[in-house]
Amino acid sequence: MQAAIDTRTTPVARIGDVPIHGDLILAPMAGFSDLPFRTICRRLGSAASVTPCVLDEGLVRGTGRSHERVDFGPSERPVGIQIIGKDEERLREAAHAALALAPDYIDVNMGCPARRVSSKGRGAALLREPERAARLIGALVEALPIPVTVKIRLGWDGESLNYLEMAQRLEGAGAAAITVHGRTKEQGYSGTADWAAIARVREAVSVPVIANGDVRTVADIAAIQEATGCRLVMIGRGAIGHPWIFSRRDVADVPMGERAAMMREHFGAMRAYYGERFGLALFCKHSVRYVQYMPGVAAWRRALGSAETIEGVLALIERLEVHPEDPPAP
Repeated sequence: MQAAIDTRTTPVARIGDVPIHGDLILAPMAGFSDLPFRTICRRLGSAASVTPCVLDEGLVRGTGRSHERVDFGPSERPVGIQIIGKDEERLREAAHAALALAPDYIDVNMGCPARRVSSKGRGAALLREPERAARLIGALVEALPIPVTVKIRLGWDGESLNYLEMAQRLEGAGAAAITVHGRTKEQGYSGTADWAAIARVREAVSVPVIANGDVRTVADIAAIQEATGCRLVMIGRGAIGHPWIFSRRDVADVPMGERAAMMREHFGAMRAYYGERFGLALFCKHSVRYVQYMPGVAAWRRALGSAETIEGVLALIERLEVHPEDPPAP
């Protein structure tokens, strides 16, 4: 029997010269994988941090809440800042702006399926232009002293599955790692992720391939690694309300008291980071996911999602801890 590798001393993989000590990584998700939640997931076992994608223009100009999206803490290293754009010069400016924050690598989003993104030629729209996508990555690799990685999907739709061409072109342009979500842009998050396609990408390139899509349980982790041959796995929606997955614990195995304590910690971290009002509003999106798979889940979600005060949220968490079988009445 082969001895287990101690990932604390021996990295599972390297992104360029950046060692990754662990095989699970929290996915960058707008509105969810912010600094408070990433910090929790890192403590529980996520091996690296990737900030939610920020528009190249926003990062260069400092508009909107771009600074919050790219903010990270020292405990998060190694950390990548994810940027999104379609213009070579503007993307390069954004990468240099990100470089001032001293990330360990830059990740480029070429897989976002949102209409407001792809309709403007960004994100998954670049799957339709593999030559342009490769030029963008090549320009960043040439301009930056740190590794550049990419996140892609399988193609624009089922009739244009060009993931192998994309992966090979991106590797040729200098990408240090490629994350593959096993769906097309047209699928969004519907249907089933195609793990076999991710396996074909891994076989076609020599850089690390990070498998992504449909990982919700501990068993799914082993299954996607077996099916794809990828050591590194990125977990997105399956981690919302379930940060324990990075410790290889299924949510059903987390006692209610521990779940309630995590909700209080997460709520407190959101308020401390964003302020009382905005922290409350943002936490509501997380709170409704902490009660998944519980009896009366619809009632719990309705109550938590509509809570308007800090005291109201804390009272609901206490009730959840003491009387989980007694959801609030409509």
